Amino acid sequence: MNVQFYNRPIMSNIIHLDPIDRKIVAELQVDATLSNAALAERVAASPASCWRRIKALEESGVLKDTVRLIDARRVGRGISVICHVRMKNHEPENIAAFVDFVNAKSEIMDCYMMSGDWDYLMRVIASEVSDYERFLMQHLLRHPSVATASSHFALSQVKYQTAVPL
Repeated sequence: MNVQFYNRPIMSNIIHLDPIDRKIVAELQVDATLSNAALAERVAASPASCWRRIKALEESGVLKDTVRLIDARRVGRGISVICHVRMKNHEPENIAAFVDFVNAKSEIMDCYMMSGDWDYLMRVIASEVSDYERFLMQHLLRHPSVATASSHFALSQVKYQTAVPL
């Protein structure tokens, strides 16, 4: 795996959206199941123009995968844990091994490399506390790159948003 942390693209990769593109993206973030005709009507564009714009937004990487969101509690995965991770060292091969580990674990929903006292921040979901304990003790803390972790259990979800403000 080729992991690049220090050569990330900077602001030059920002795609500038015109008002119609912004409307299309905003509508699709709310309801990706809209038909092309319904979407075109909502954004005041012709169906053909709307379709071309969607294809261009997909090709540019602005529009990514289309998914359906589920309620994790309804499928028995209602425990959310915010976990801070500190690495033993920051050698590229250790970072790459940790990134591979994170990508292989389905219970890790989000993971961010951080500045400050902790190296990573993850959101992990579990069915119950013992499920998370098993993940922590048998997987995360046994990873050779991990020095320590700190876990914080979410008591309730105050806000959850997937739509990016435009």
